[in-house]
Amino acid sequence: MQTTRLADANLVTAPDGSEIRELVATSRGSMVHCTLQPGKTSLAVAHRTVDEVWHFISGVGQVWRKNDDDESVVDAEPGLSLSIEVGTHFQFRNTGDENLCFIITTIPPWSGEDQAQRVPNYWPTV
Repeated sequence: MQTTRLADANLVTAPDGSEIRELVATSRGSMVHCTLQPGKTSLAVAHRTVDEVWHFISGVGQVWRKNDDDESVVDAEPGLSLSIEVGTHFQFRNTGDENLCFIITTIPPWSGEDQAQRVPNYWPTV
């Protein structure tokens, strides 16, 4: 069994440039807290073998997702949840003046930086 407080979580930089705090993991999934600073835009990536589910807890922004012919941009705000299925191209940006924060559950667990492959950006990055 694992127990982690956000303040004590290991901080890493994700392949997309966001801040990740590693919370807990099991053999079947992992959970992290993600932060994107105001005015920032992530790099666009697609995951090779994992699905993710996101739940936004603070800040405002937008998330672009593209899977084959299905493409959308959604406004992210506290209370919104969304899914990122394996192979989906995605990018997100903070459009507000406070941190954009959300919880990510990855299934199966995140296996390392090689899990994310770069794809063309939807939005330019600074």
